[in-house]
Amino acid sequence: MTTLTTESGSVTLRDHTVPIGLYIDGGWLPVESTFDVVNPATGEVVAQVADGGAADALAALDAAAAAQDSWRFVPPRERANLFHRAHALLLERADAIAEVMTLESGKPLAEARGEFQLSADFFLWYAEQVAHLHGTYAEGSRGGYRVVTTHQPVGPSLLITPWNFPLLMIARKAGAALGAGCTVVVKSAKETPLTGALFVEVLHDAGFPPGVVNLIHTTHSADVSSAVMADPRLRKVSFTGSTGVGSTLLKQAAPGIVNASMELGGDGPFVVLDDADVELAAQQAIVNKFRNAGQACVAANRIIVHSAVAEEFTRRFVELTKKLRVDDGFADGVDVGPIISAKQRDGVASLVAQLSAIDSELLTGGSPVDRDGFFFEPTVFKVNDRDNDVCNKELFAPIATIYTVDSTAEAIRVANDTSYGLAAYVFTRDLSRAIAVSERLDSGMVGINRGIMADPAASFGGVKSSGLGREGGHHAIDEFLEPKYLAITVDESKGLE
Repeated sequence: MTTLTTESGSVTLRDHTVPIGLYIDGGWLPVESTFDVVNPATGEVVAQVADGGAADALAALDAAAAAQDSWRFVPPRERANLFHRAHALLLERADAIAEVMTLESGKPLAEARGEFQLSADFFLWYAEQVAHLHGTYAEGSRGGYRVVTTHQPVGPSLLITPWNFPLLMIARKAGAALGAGCTVVVKSAKETPLTGALFVEVLHDAGFPPGVVNLIHTTHSADVSSAVMADPRLRKVSFTGSTGVGSTLLKQAAPGIVNASMELGGDGPFVVLDDADVELAAQQAIVNKFRNAGQACVAANRIIVHSAVAEEFTRRFVELTKKLRVDDGFADGVDVGPIISAKQRDGVASLVAQLSAIDSELLTGGSPVDRDGFFFEPTVFKVNDRDNDVCNKELFAPIATIYTVDSTAEAIRVANDTSYGLAAYVFTRDLSRAIAVSERLDSGMVGINRGIMADPAASFGGVKSSGLGREGGHHAIDEFLEPKYLAITVDESKGLE
């Protein structure tokens, strides 16, 4: 484990104090090595955060493993009370968390506040679930014993969170794991470690015991993850990120049969049928596509429009796109913030070049914004060549691609022509049609006449290359629990005495 070298364990940002160390076994620990956290709206360094390594991650796992038995047996009501205290503290610190989130992620402050509220709602959902985890009781099929099914925590869990929703992902994962009675090691994204630090500080101040929650920041993600994944004390990994990294983690999980939940990439088909409310579809497509500058796994990746309404939809969608204001997340009336980094912005430019090289038409945008920071214009292409490789990759950018089809059946075929299956969207005025089409889409989630569908009561997750398992809803805590069957011999004659 690296040694401490500084007495300063925090940074002040917009009058908010943020811890910058690693959180291990109930304390904040600065380390020798640090890395820069950059504001993508300006390109300026806003903080230097402790850069943990494999030894630090294993120390965090030491703490989590040591605390597992005691945390597991904390009574449900006592555990739920901790959650409620943490939820109250979250609400008190809403401004600090949202503003720091905007500083390090670039997303507009209104979006950061929306993410905060959804995250707090998720955490409250888990608080309400903790004391309501029930088993079953049944008579053995041939009599003479009883079948009692209960559950127990999977055990120490590694939670790997992404940069695009830095509070939602840690609240959603940690809430479920802690609610189930698992201790956790959280690895933040190097682009957005400060939001996660504020969340963990809330849990600390609420009274979560030492070792139950641990937080690692690092620029050595592969080394940290592989070291923890190889340790037999780890029993669960929950990851949100790219399909490629998820596949690597699954390979690392295989030798130790580590329980795995994966929320991976998406290729969201946004289907607008011939009877759709075109104005509603266009407005929802704008929100869905350009929220967080298109950097969302559930964003519309391919907008598939019936030819009967394609011209009307495209015209309106382009009109609305041109009205979007691109600016610093703290500016008034901003709609689209910066790309997370210079490297990612250059990747967006590369995608534009690839789309421009095929049978397509650039309808608006297509260029980086000439200013400090990592901004890119909201961009729309009409694409005629569906067979090109660039049409089958997750864009993860403020780039909308519109494809035209001639029937509902063709729309379904095009929507399903992908290795992904996370989120899909259907717009139609006919409820029966909406249900019939939704049931035929190879997707874990379908939004019907709406472009946003995350909710604490809903199961979030995908199929095919989009992942394994679910977050949210009644399934979320189950992902961190193992069913346990007790066969209890019963002398039934005792009831006849």
